[in-house]
Amino acid sequence: MAAQDSVEHKYVYDFAEGNKDLKDLLGGKGANLAEMTNLGLPVPPGFTITTEACKAYLATGREPDGLAAQIEAHLESLEREMGRKLGDPQDPLLVSVRSGAKFSMPGMMETVLNVGLNDRSVVGLSAQAGGNDRFAWDSYRRLIQMFGKTVCEVPGEEFEHALDDAKRAKGTQNDLDLDADDLRGLVDAYKKIFAKHTGREFPQEPREQLDLAIRAVFESWNAERAVVYRRQERIPADLGTAVNVVAMVFGNLGADSGTGVAFTRDPGSGAQGIYGDYLANAQGEDVVAGIRNTVPLQELEQLDKKSYDELLDYMARLEEHYKDLCDIEFTIERGKLWMLQTRVGKRTAAAAFVIAGQLVDEGLIDLDEALHRVNGAQLAQLMFPRFQLDHEFQPVAKGIGASPGAASGKVVFTSARAVELAAEGESVILVRRETNPDDLNGMIAAKGILTSRGGKTSHAAVVARGMGKTCVSGADELDVNVPAKKFIVAGQTVNEGDVVSIDGTTGKVYLGEVPVMPSEVVQYFEGELNPEQADDALVKAVHRIMTHADEKRRLRVRTNADTGADAARARRFGAQGIGLCRTEHMFLGDRRELVERLILASTDEEREAALAALLPLQREDFIDIFREMDGLPVTVRLIDPPLHEFLPPLEQLAVNVAVAQERGEDVAKEEALLAAVRRMHEENPMLGLRGVRLGLVIPGLFAMQVRAIAEAAVEVTRSGGSACPEIMVPLVGAVQELETVRAEAEKIIAEVVGDSGVEVLIGTMIEVPRAALTAGQIAEAAQFFSFGTNDLTQMGWGFSRDDVEGAFFWRYLELGIFGISPFESIDREGVGRLVRIAAEEGRAARPGLKLGVCGEHGGDPDSVHFFHEVGLDYVSCSPFRVPVARLEAGRAAITTTGSDSR
Repeated sequence: MAAQDSVEHKYVYDFAEGNKDLKDLLGGKGANLAEMTNLGLPVPPGFTITTEACKAYLATGREPDGLAAQIEAHLESLEREMGRKLGDPQDPLLVSVRSGAKFSMPGMMETVLNVGLNDRSVVGLSAQAGGNDRFAWDSYRRLIQMFGKTVCEVPGEEFEHALDDAKRAKGTQNDLDLDADDLRGLVDAYKKIFAKHTGREFPQEPREQLDLAIRAVFESWNAERAVVYRRQERIPADLGTAVNVVAMVFGNLGADSGTGVAFTRDPGSGAQGIYGDYLANAQGEDVVAGIRNTVPLQELEQLDKKSYDELLDYMARLEEHYKDLCDIEFTIERGKLWMLQTRVGKRTAAAAFVIAGQLVDEGLIDLDEALHRVNGAQLAQLMFPRFQLDHEFQPVAKGIGASPGAASGKVVFTSARAVELAAEGESVILVRRETNPDDLNGMIAAKGILTSRGGKTSHAAVVARGMGKTCVSGADELDVNVPAKKFIVAGQTVNEGDVVSIDGTTGKVYLGEVPVMPSEVVQYFEGELNPEQADDALVKAVHRIMTHADEKRRLRVRTNADTGADAARARRFGAQGIGLCRTEHMFLGDRRELVERLILASTDEEREAALAALLPLQREDFIDIFREMDGLPVTVRLIDPPLHEFLPPLEQLAVNVAVAQERGEDVAKEEALLAAVRRMHEENPMLGLRGVRLGLVIPGLFAMQVRAIAEAAVEVTRSGGSACPEIMVPLVGAVQELETVRAEAEKIIAEVVGDSGVEVLIGTMIEVPRAALTAGQIAEAAQFFSFGTNDLTQMGWGFSRDDVEGAFFWRYLELGIFGISPFESIDREGVGRLVRIAAEEGRAARPGLKLGVCGEHGGDPDSVHFFHEVGLDYVSCSPFRVPVARLEAGRAAITTTGSDSR
């Protein structure tokens, strides 16, 4: 039966059997190892256990039938190829056991190196290495440390303390100064730590080590840090990880050996050249862990020119083959170069745009593919401000600019403290000697990350770039003391809570808060930089890709704007009209008194007088907006929130009246106001007297607004402009509500517009679930729909947006109920289905019905793709999100059948 299962369910593949297109099955690492093998590059032999095996294991808690036999068969094949047996005392084969999910999750899952070493094979390894006892015992201590922490959950800091004790006893801070005897003693110390925490001796059977390591990698898929990272990066939770078992090659054999990471272009800026880090006499984990500062990759040319030249050749071949920036891990074993991994490299937002443009120029990709390779989240990062420096701000340290941006905040030294302060609304900078995967929550919470060790390929750098966080790594002038919660730099002590600023582009560190200035990308969108004349490669690349996105997109992009100034800025950013002009914002400030008069009116005459006073003010507001949006549509939402929002809070007003009465003051006006507030008080105002209900209950309110809109449009048109107003009635749940308001509005519009040529459309917001479900009826009375997805989400889920996000959303995200807040990205299955139903039934009833969206989702990249799929005509968003929506609308048009761009 096992043999039959092994045929029916192939769970293990040799590298030669796979290719880069099998990422779903072999994971990214396994698929790319297979691809390099097939290209003839020097890859250590090995095999990959599939993601299907992982999913089966996680579902049942045991290995699927046939897996053990397949692993045994492939291990025997590997042993024959290498001419050695796993853990053989005389001539041992050692293997690494590495995770490898479809999407890169750097440092989030487990790796175990040197599997197969034990008390007997360590002697054979030394003989294999020409009597190099130091190398053998160094490899053994690494296995116990990694196996203990990864497989058996032994606290990693205990191993680190033991290593520090050994170096202290030797009088050194460098682990390379420990000799074979020192390391033999360290192995004994590590074994005792292992036994203390596990209740058993370190396993000596090589196959048991291998099996336990494989299971540990499977289980690491659901480790907390991996779950958090997937949630942060929106990686599906059901993919599972592959496991790669690879013959060990050693970079810690001496000065002629080493390990490194290389990029075919600079992942920080996109500039072409040789980028990477190299560490002599080290194993691969030493580079990304940042335990010793690396040297630039260029220095390898002086250390080992043959390997250096071979590496450059392989880098060029891989970039041309993958047609993208490649991230490469390699090891040199006594002058022999081995390729351990390649993948399409993570890059900063700036590098993504620059590299995409370069590859178009080089003929490797076309503009559609270039557009596919960037995204709105990256563009948003490029619009962040940067430091405005003058002579007052001198850096106190300089590290490596690992992930660009300008970040200031209070110094914290632990992930837990970062999360705690960020939850209180503080900006924080996480400072560590080096980060590790357990720091992920703190890295997410922090505005920036600063480390005293590591390079551009350290854990901190790679993860920060993936998240778009500012990061400076390897600032070795910092003497970081985590237990004391301080660091010392340039003779100054910086304590937890002090403010520092870090520049992720230059790598410079400043004490105190540094002011910021607009980014060049924002200046480009503002029209202050001519992309044709700019020296900046980034501005040129952004212009080129945005131009292509605008040519490709079907969705138009409007803005949410309530003032002429906002409208003007949005238009500079490329807005094609206003999708939401909120009239209630025009009733704030000095105009509150007029609203109070309206609310307190006890007769028709008083109410009409208050409305008459508001009319010219509203008209001037609309004139300003129509002029700025000359020739473009402007959707004006009639007043939506409950009127009591324009009055003082009930509790505050009651206290003020009581105090004034106690003092014997005349409070007649205040008492009348208090009575009105009490009369209008609602237990749940978001479901009360607001929106269309206000227009039906308060005579003249909507009529005043409609008249102001129509009069403003006529004035702008007769003065030589072009006004295209669209009146939107909010919170409609039944067609009869809209019919009543529309009948009154059409009379006013006909009276005001006359022969001016102004055309005014009348439509509604679809924000009540009933409206979505009766859209066919409502479309008979509406010339357009605009989806108010904020309220549609609130009512669809039964969530009070003002309350729930801080109250329990964190728990829903933690439990995986949400991958992301439904207020941030459209809930496709629920709220999205309401949108789809309304769009289909509305257009069935009224062919050509104009459809748009004006909730916050209009600027969310993933949501824009959904609105494209549903067939909306436009999205509307805040002015600063207009470029993001334009880019994503272009991507939606060309990525319907495209590959995933993670």
